[in-house]
Amino acid sequence: MTSQRLYRCSRYGNLLVLKAAASSTSNTVRQFRLLVDTGSTYTVLRVNILEALGCDIQNPLRRIRTSAGGGIVEASVVAVPWFSCLGERLENFPIVAYTLPATTFVDGLLGMDFLTPMQAIIYAKEGEIRIR
Repeated sequence: MTSQRLYRCSRYGNLLVLKAAASSTSNTVRQFRLLVDTGSTYTVLRVNILEALGCDIQNPLRRIRTSAGGGIVEASVVAVPWFSCLGERLENFPIVAYTLPATTFVDGLLGMDFLTPMQAIIYAKEGEIRIR
């Protein structure tokens, strides 16, 4: 049997939130809260957080067109030196830079681009995520 690690999420109604961290090009570490979002293809962070980490939003790795609450949006994809969540640290992890509404209580979204490779199993009722 493969061992699994268990992580408890913070619950806000039916929403699950996790803490994550990323480093800047100058090795400054920033922590933030991400909404666990199985409907999001990508992991997303607020533009101002990525800029504070030294990411060049104007010269991204690439630009994408994706659907958001308001329709189709274009966004920059930038890489952070490392990204850590659910006990995993990934080097040069690509993250979508997006301006979330000011009233949003999270700093971004934890998308399927992170959850799938981690083989995450989400237990919504318990507010837990298990990874292999």
